[in-house]
Amino acid sequence: MAVFLHHHDLPDDLDLGTSVAIDTETMGLNPHRDRLCLVQLSDGNGDAHLVKIARDRQPAPRLQALLGDPAVTKLFHFARFDLASLSYSFGPVAGPVYCTKIASKLCRTYTDRHGLKDLCHELLSVEISKQQQSSDWGAETLSRAQQDYAASDVLYLHRLREKLDMMLAREGRAEMAAACFAFLMTRATMDLTGFEDLDIFHH
Repeated sequence: MAVFLHHHDLPDDLDLGTSVAIDTETMGLNPHRDRLCLVQLSDGNGDAHLVKIARDRQPAPRLQALLGDPAVTKLFHFARFDLASLSYSFGPVAGPVYCTKIASKLCRTYTDRHGLKDLCHELLSVEISKQQQSSDWGAETLSRAQQDYAASDVLYLHRLREKLDMMLAREGRAEMAAACFAFLMTRATMDLTGFEDLDIFHH
């Protein structure tokens, strides 16, 4: 595994293919208040690319092009938050979306543990640490521990998708999952426009 740290944008010569795992680190959970600090990406080959976003955010045309490419599938864990954060900073995210948390909730109904750490442990026999989850992602320099933590959030999503897809198909819930994934960008947009705490489907 190699972790590559980039500043402001992805490098010119990087090709992440047509299926990219993506995660974000921010200063908090409110995209309007808490700035985006880091975007992590992986094509599933064992390497992770981290893009550090400065407070005075610089243009990121290559990252924006990837996020806006309708031919690229984006894999997330808790896509609702990441999509809101990314679209608030860079504009709408295009292309198919897959969320391992939603997939897990639809097929792993025997548990209420749907965190990334739990999925990696059960489905991949991989132990990941969440120790750096609440740390200062806006720091001028990211520690090695922060970089390794950030990388672990994207390195296993492709493998998890394979496992979860098999479970969804087995339980007859693949179409339901696809419909949920298709709604995620709309759900993120609703969060950004003030509907984050309102269940519009409730009576």
